[in-house]
Amino acid sequence: MVRDVEPPSQERVRGASLGLPADGPGSLASFGTRVTAFLIDALASALVAGLFTAPRLPGNWALVAFAAVTVVTLVAVGQTPGMHLMGLRLAHPRAGERLALWRAVVRTGLLCLLVPALIVDADGRGMHDRLTDTAVVRER
Repeated sequence: MVRDVEPPSQERVRGASLGLPADGPGSLASFGTRVTAFLIDALASALVAGLFTAPRLPGNWALVAFAAVTVVTLVAVGQTPGMHLMGLRLAHPRAGERLALWRAVVRTGLLCLLVPALIVDADGRGMHDRLTDTAVVRER
């Protein structure tokens, strides 16, 4: 039997399964915006670490600075400096509460490995966000 009519396509809305809006504040951040925020944080961490290791390059000290700044700022204010500049914040299961230290440490540890952040689900969340039940969302 040949069908003349195709079934209606249902377009998946990113973040709908998380109860997030499709766009605007509170919607999932795009991959490009998240990468830009990460690069800002990585560069700033390398510069800070370089202040302490000059005249030599910071090497792995940049990674230590990145991890420390990321954990502290996520727990304290819910966003890293790069996220702040890009208009992003970290959303987690209990809105209005600070991110638990363990979530920040696990998420940052996986982010430092980089590969888990590149393995994304249908919503575009990295494995580091899925495992800690968090999501990077637009703030504005």
